[in-house]
Amino acid sequence: MTLLSLQGICKTFRQGEIEVEALKNIDLDVDEGEFAALVGPSGSGKTTLLNIIGGLDAPTSGTAHLNGIDITRLKESQLSDFRLFQLGFIFQAYNLVPVLSALENVELIMILQGRPAKERRARAQHYLELVGLGREMNRRPSALSGGQQQRVAVARALACEPRLVLADEPTANLDSENASALLDIMHKLSREQKTTFIFSTHDPRVMERAERLIKLRDGRIESDAVVEQADRAVPA
Repeated sequence: MTLLSLQGICKTFRQGEIEVEALKNIDLDVDEGEFAALVGPSGSGKTTLLNIIGGLDAPTSGTAHLNGIDITRLKESQLSDFRLFQLGFIFQAYNLVPVLSALENVELIMILQGRPAKERRARAQHYLELVGLGREMNRRPSALSGGQQQRVAVARALACEPRLVLADEPTANLDSENASALLDIMHKLSREQKTTFIFSTHDPRVMERAERLIKLRDGRIESDAVVEQADRAVPA
């Protein structure tokens, strides 16, 4: 089942008198439950494309249908609600609220969704245990390592059971052990819950785990391939 469908996505930025084409006529379909990575050199358009998929930026032209809804036509208030209920975000910088505990950070989005206190507390505890932080859930971010903070961010993104999780360089600040553990957790949840993941990454560790590699160069899709377990070459 197709969850995401992009058609003719273009994005142009103006830098003074110069127009820069960041994305050029992108067509892309992603099915429910895929574990995919946007890869390519710096400036290839990965983050711009991820931001358009997440409704954080609008394309200059083209359409982006997510779960059957053209998000390019939504008003800002509608788009905010759509992101709140349909999408999960994992950022390189974690973006945790420093004065809240790990548990409260995971609960925060569910509070915005209006979920009952008992439900959101149970879901937050469940997902923190899934990411291996059952004993640290009452600690604030400053008392957690970088790897633990990123796990909190993953639990926060997943606790609302979004249809799609967008992850922008989620392993960039992690050592190999923490990155591997985090990817194992996300891949397991993808398989068990049919959650769709799209990563934007330079990290070979993510590319090696991805089941689909979408390579961008100069704002275009240069290649798009499903990667078999036995043939996991990392693109240059």
